[in-house]
Amino acid sequence: MDLSVFGSVHLIYLFITLPISFAGLFLAKKYAKTEKAQNIVLKSIAILLLIWILINRLSQVFRYSDIRWEQIIPDSFCGMTSLALSLAVLFGKKDNAAYHFLWLLGLIGALITIFNPTFLDQGPSVFYLPTISGLLHHSICLVMVCALLLFKQIHITYKKWYCTLFGFTSYLTLGAFQMSVFGFSDAFHIAEPILPDTPLTAWVMAPMYAAGYGLVLLIIELARKHKNSKKQNIIQ
Repeated sequence: MDLSVFGSVHLIYLFITLPISFAGLFLAKKYAKTEKAQNIVLKSIAILLLIWILINRLSQVFRYSDIRWEQIIPDSFCGMTSLALSLAVLFGKKDNAAYHFLWLLGLIGALITIFNPTFLDQGPSVFYLPTISGLLHHSICLVMVCALLLFKQIHITYKKWYCTLFGFTSYLTLGAFQMSVFGFSDAFHIAEPILPDTPLTAWVMAPMYAAGYGLVLLIIELARKHKNSKKQNIIQ
């Protein structure tokens, strides 16, 4: 069984999950016309996301001979984003502040992991629980973000840029707690870079992400103003 990135197993996974995801989003957009129907779709995806991130965390708790309950709390950006996003959809309101921190982080993290799952060979097969649950929670997170954008649950605006600062502060505070209290060697890449032999620790990535997100917001705002200006000219 080829468990390398873009090996046979990885390609089969992509060829199965991507078409199903796109088809599901297409059908949801076509048939979920009312707000009630859209909420049902969103909460259903959120429940699936919550189930798989919890399965992933429990697989870490019972992975070794000694039970490690401290592993139930995600210690990575992707894991915590999947957990926080599912809870924000299930219990939060439309366009809540959490969305404005989580949507782009979830989108980027899910895409990178789906197309570069470096953990594929951690077990004997793709069905090794930490592996398959990791793949699935990233995939469902991608669907979740796309569905939120599709149903216009997020009004992307530079006015909510500050949510990024609060979000990263929360993540890094939790990571510091996990390292100091639970004795983790690293959490949220506070101590170790996301890529070996690079300076990309959280202290570098956080300001890079905040600046990059600010640029994304600027582009979206300029595009929105251009679109509105064009509409006004057509009306006149």
